[in-house]
Amino acid sequence: MSILSGKNILLGVTAGIAAYKTAHLVRLFIKAGAHVKVVMTPASKDFVTPLTLSTLSQNPVYSTFFDKDEENEEWNSHVDLGLWADYMVVAPATANTLSKMANGVCDNLLLATYLSAKCKVYFAPAMDLDMYKHPSTKKSIESLQSFGNVFIPPSTGFLASGLEGEGRMEEPENIVSFIEKDIVKGLPLFNKKVLITAGPTYEAIDPVRFIGNHSSGKMGFELAKEAANLGAEVFLISGPSNEIVSNSLIQRIDVVSAEEMYNEVHKIYNTVNIAILSAAVADYKPKSIANQKIKKASDSMSIELVKTHDILASLGKIKKQQFLVGFALETNDEIKNAKKKLISKNLDLIVLNSLQDKGAGFKKTTNKVTIIDKFEKISEFGLKSKAKVAQDIFNEILNSIYA
Repeated sequence: MSILSGKNILLGVTAGIAAYKTAHLVRLFIKAGAHVKVVMTPASKDFVTPLTLSTLSQNPVYSTFFDKDEENEEWNSHVDLGLWADYMVVAPATANTLSKMANGVCDNLLLATYLSAKCKVYFAPAMDLDMYKHPSTKKSIESLQSFGNVFIPPSTGFLASGLEGEGRMEEPENIVSFIEKDIVKGLPLFNKKVLITAGPTYEAIDPVRFIGNHSSGKMGFELAKEAANLGAEVFLISGPSNEIVSNSLIQRIDVVSAEEMYNEVHKIYNTVNIAILSAAVADYKPKSIANQKIKKASDSMSIELVKTHDILASLGKIKKQQFLVGFALETNDEIKNAKKKLISKNLDLIVLNSLQDKGAGFKKTTNKVTIIDKFEKISEFGLKSKAKVAQDIFNEILNSIYA
């Protein structure tokens, strides 16, 4: 999943031959999971048709202030378009449009929308070699950057004039990659590494049977998604789970047993900034595992159990710069038991679940948590989707780290 997934992207298309590339650019934004609307200058329609971009974007294309038919005129609000967008991308940006953007000229819908936009604006110039090198073009680019707009430099290659040089609009794949990387750089967990454990562990009795629990892994997976949304490189170590995650910033590592999870966590722990252990790890495992399926030979069967490694406690003992977060699932004396775990395991934060709360617990899409920090400050939250709970947890983490 791309960082652009779910975002609203407003693409501004101007009258350059590179406008033919915008069809592919729209497709790439859609493939990344973004919602796309297109605003064209009137002259750009000589290079690529509104029908093409409308079909690909799955939205109407705008080029005039009014849409006219036989009986009605409908106003295309540049203000609404500007407010709708999470990001605006002007590509190709001709020398003419760059100059108008830099000087506040407002003689078409695209320019009016640009001047109304409250979001970050990217612009990708496209023009002939000498036009790009001209001092007025350079001045326009510098002015736009001084406004906070983001410059996507053109590449060098064959130009429509037959010349070869700088001024060719960057390829659509590179534009999308440039924007993704720029967005990530501005996120609070950029250049940070986050370790998250999720799901249950299965402790084998024989080749067929195991001791496990009802954890689905939903909470841990939502935490991994939120960490990636905040720009972190994420290591998601998961026990058996049907949950799916797809994000280039998330590396999923599948394990089965508590022993496997312990080993994988310790391989990574010293390299991370934040560790959140949300997995429901078995406290005990069979002392010995049968090589063959145990046959039903009597009315009862005894299995000797031994303790598994306490992964959370082991990390608390070797903690250096890491911010360590644990989970506590309790059925009685919830706050008291959570505080005890917070202190005994050297945590920075503990997230308390109670099975007494309706809508919380295993396999639910919702959760209700109480978060306690190392100063024993208690923050209680209502019943929410696990995605919203993940946001609350990371808000508490960021507030603690950057307080």
